[in-house]
Amino acid sequence: MKKIEIVEIGPRDGFQSVKEFIPTEVKLDVIDGLVRAGLKKIEATSFVSPKAIAQMRDAGEICRVVREKYPQTAWFVLIPNFYGAKAAVEAGIQEVSPVVSLSVSHNKANVNRTHEESIEEIKKIRGEFPDLQITLDVATVFGCPFEGRMAVPPLIDLLGKLHGSGIRAFTLCDTIGVAYPNQVRAVMEAVQKAFSDCVFNLHIHDTRNMGIINTYEGVKCGAASVQTSVAGLGGCPFAPGASGNTSTEDFAYMMAQEGYETGIDFPILLETAKKLHGCAQGSYSGHHIHINAAHQDFTR
Repeated sequence: MKKIEIVEIGPRDGFQSVKEFIPTEVKLDVIDGLVRAGLKKIEATSFVSPKAIAQMRDAGEICRVVREKYPQTAWFVLIPNFYGAKAAVEAGIQEVSPVVSLSVSHNKANVNRTHEESIEEIKKIRGEFPDLQITLDVATVFGCPFEGRMAVPPLIDLLGKLHGSGIRAFTLCDTIGVAYPNQVRAVMEAVQKAFSDCVFNLHIHDTRNMGIINTYEGVKCGAASVQTSVAGLGGCPFAPGASGNTSTEDFAYMMAQEGYETGIDFPILLETAKKLHGCAQGSYSGHHIHINAAHQDFTR
């Protein structure tokens, strides 16, 4: 049977879209459900300034608990800078995802740096923490709220510079959900041809209800893994127009029907999604939270 790695990003990209602080115990309860559902790799939180995203102020506590409780799960966190990397290392996290936007405007809005400054920051992180695994998130690959549609040549140029700084794993992000299948295919083919020694993952938002089909296109084009969010919760605070992520339960359901092994216990995942939907008022994608027991049998 074909396999696909579904990486859960709800505890970071999902939670950060919720303005009202979600109690730490509620976050941990949701994470518990995700682990029980069989998710093997989870983005636990992000080490950002609480002034920028107050929702993430309990990042250290979240990491301490999940690492102790679930040592077999692969935990990673998003970081905006060197100080975030330092905090992640101090929290015992072994993999981080810095962010660089293809769009110069969004990079400035998101991390307040030029491309050159971002690359220097990554070099600093690599130099100070050589054992830290880095999978770099490239934001606005498919479109930017400030600059519009993004082209492939600038992406190849930016990836080349990042490759030169030692990065070999990337997650290509459709930050505002404007991608379409032919564009996903063109981007995946171009980056894999240009950087055959690199791993490329995919992160698609579902702003226009195309998240599942775009993510599936990425799978068919050889994405190493795909990132989804429980209940479709999510959105970038620094990207106007970005709404929910591709729903983990919707995508897992579809992939099961397509003959892929996901390792996910669908009823537990659906239970977790419904629980989150009831306790967090954020930006959700337009997926079908009402899937009933009759549908669950088809995921076996």
